[in-house]
Amino acid sequence: MDYFRRALGVAEAAKAAGVGRTTLFEAIRKGEITARKVGRRTIITVDDLDAWLNSLPKRTDLGSDRHA
Repeated sequence: MDYFRRALGVAEAAKAAGVGRTTLFEAIRKGEITARKVGRRTIITVDDLDAWLNSLPKRTDLGSDRHA
């Protein structure tokens, strides 16, 4: 049966997003991303992770702080 994971643990979600666990826990604490509890485990749905990533500010000046 083919399927994809619908939710990730915090460490997995942080790795998938390219951020640290502390950054993700801070976003949860601030209410920027929704986390859910299953027993003692904290999980984040893939949809919630995507929504959080898409809500982050876009950086359009990528070349401005590079040194030649």
